[in-house]
This record gives sequence, structure tokens and C-alpha cells, in this order.
Amino acid sequence: MTQQTLIRGDRLSAALSLAAAGVPVLPLRAGKVPFGNCPACIGNACGGRPNMKTPGPCTCLAPCHGWAAATTDPDVLTSRVWQRAWHGAAGVAYHPGGAGLTVVDLDNADAIDWADANLPATRAVRTTRGEHWLYKGVMPSANAVRPGVDIKSSMSYARWLGLGTGALAVLPDVVRDLVVREPVPARPVAVTLPVPAGGGRCPHRSPVFLERGIAMAEQRITEATAGVHATVFAAFLAVLSTHGRCGCLTEAHTARLFAAAGAKGESPRHCVDAWTNALTRLGL
Repeated sequence: MTQQTLIRGDRLSAALSLAAAGVPVLPLRAGKVPFGNCPACIGNACGGRPNMKTPGPCTCLAPCHGWAAATTDPDVLTSRVWQRAWHGAAGVAYHPGGAGLTVVDLDNADAIDWADANLPATRAVRTTRGEHWLYKGVMPSANAVRPGVDIKSSMSYARWLGLGTGALAVLPDVVRDLVVREPVPARPVAVTLPVPAGGGRCPHRSPVFLERGIAMAEQRITEATAGVHATVFAAFLAVLSTHGRCGCLTEAHTARLFAAAGAKGESPRHCVDAWTNALTRLGL
């Protein structure tokens, strides 16, 4: 048995051990990145798993779609298509959220010093440049929540680098608060369309319809877990396609939409760009 074969076997053995413990795993290529989508799933053509609501292999059963491919199924992990992936794998990754965990990825010594001073002690795993601090609990993932600090939990993956040391602590609020952004002050943009007769009231629907449309757009933006830019644009487009020509939108309405987008981390400039692009798309 060659050294290369032994290394590959060790990776698969580690993956199977983790899977048996309820930790969803997937192979990593060189560069610490997942394997790309198979030909049937390029461009998310398969239409199911790419929605990325839940982890696990899609119907092609290949290690596709990054973190969403992570699985605990030993039959999948040892299947022919996964064996090909393990043959070229450079490491093992896991889906922390799927294992009920959150990883605070501390990328350098300064980040570790910050964690020592601000976070409760928990299990720590050494990385190439820093440490992974593991907590029991799941939360949204986010990058660069502060200098040198990323959060890896739901809809994300982390490298498996060993068991680490220390006892697992419960996910504290101070970590959850790292991904709660302060709302960006809204910079409302008025609809520069003539107001029709009737004082700006929607001529084809009741004011209740307009209020419901604004509330639905706010909710759509607020509930976005990925692709926030695209979600904001789609919400603005939906509101303007219905009410952009009748003159019933006011600065108060656009302020509400901008505030919802700002709470998801969109800057005022991005809000203005999305609003302007939606107007342009509709020929307004």
C-alpha cells in the first residue's frame, strides 16, 4: 500500500467515524474547497438541492453543492462516485450546523487574543494560522464579523482538524450577537412619477393592498438567508411592478424597504442601486 493510498484511506476512515457520531461530512479538494458540481448539476440545473434549505446529497448522489453535500450515510460516503472524490481529496470537512455546532474561526493571534478576552472558554482546535473554537448550538454563518473572525454553523462547512482540547460550552449570546448587524440608516428614494388624480391613492386597489405589498416585501428581505442583494432587488422590483406607475408609493414606503435591506447589511448605496435598477428594468 502506497503512502498516498494510506492517506486517502485515513481520510475516508475519519469521515466514516465522524458520520457514525452524527457529524455530516464531505471531501475537500486542495485549497480547502469542496468539489465542484457534477455535469448534471452545473448551474444548479438539478433544481432541488441547490436551494440549499437542508444538507445532504441531491439525486445525483455526488458530493455536489458544497456544504449541502455533507452526509452521515456510510453507503453514500463509500459509493463509487464518492470514492472517486476521496481519491482526489486533500482533506475532510463537516457541516457544523448539521452536527448542532457553531465554529468561531479565529484566523490569527490577534483574533485569538480577542476571543480569550471576550468569549467563554470552550473546545479549541488548532488550525494552520489560528484556532477553531467550537460551541454547542446552531446559528447563521457569516464571514468577517470582526477582524480575523468568521462564524461557521448553518449552511457552511469547516475543515476537520481533530478533536481539539477542552469541554464544549453552550453557544453564548456574545457569539450570536456578532452576526446581528445594526440597521443602516435608510436613504429613501421617492418615486419620481406623476401622482394621478385621487391624491396618490392606488387607483386599482385599496390602500390595504399597498400596505400588504410593502409588508410582504419587508418580510421577504428580512427572511433572506442567502443572496441578500438579489432578494432586495427582487422585492423592490415586485413593489414597483405593481405600484410604480400609479403614484401611490411615498417616501415613507421606500424608507421602510430601505430599512429592511439595511438591517440585512445592505449599504445605502446598494439600496439606491437596487431601486434604480428596478426602475430601469420596468422602464420607469
